[in-house]
Amino acid sequence: MTREEWESLCDGCGKCCLHKLQDEDEADGMPGAIHNTNVACHLLDPGSCRCSNYERRFDFVPDCVQLFPQFISRHTWLPRSCAYRLIHEGKDLPWWHPLVSGDPNSVHEAGVSVRGRVVSERRAGPLEHHIVDWPDL
Repeated sequence: MTREEWESLCDGCGKCCLHKLQDEDEADGMPGAIHNTNVACHLLDPGSCRCSNYERRFDFVPDCVQLFPQFISRHTWLPRSCAYRLIHEGKDLPWWHPLVSGDPNSVHEAGVSVRGRVVSERRAGPLEHHIVDWPDL
């Protein structure tokens, strides 16, 4: 798969751009639980659910998520609806995925994106006040 093809798998849901909190590791060495928040990176455009400066995002957010095909299995926090995860698991893309529907807005129309559900990290305050339990995360 070319880089362009890989990048096209992103459905534009914006979920990768949400902050997550992780509990401390367990006594047995297992990683602590991950808690999702509704707090978005300041570069996320809340309307399009796309990065407002994708090409230079690492200049502004050095720890921004970067997904590589060979490491997808390490990203257990990826939403069940994530195309990268689905492809890795050998599953089909859902009807609302832009590559299937031909419409980049179908992810929003299906209610799968974070549009209208997030607050910018610049206005959020403490992350622990923004933990969410969305079924689609």
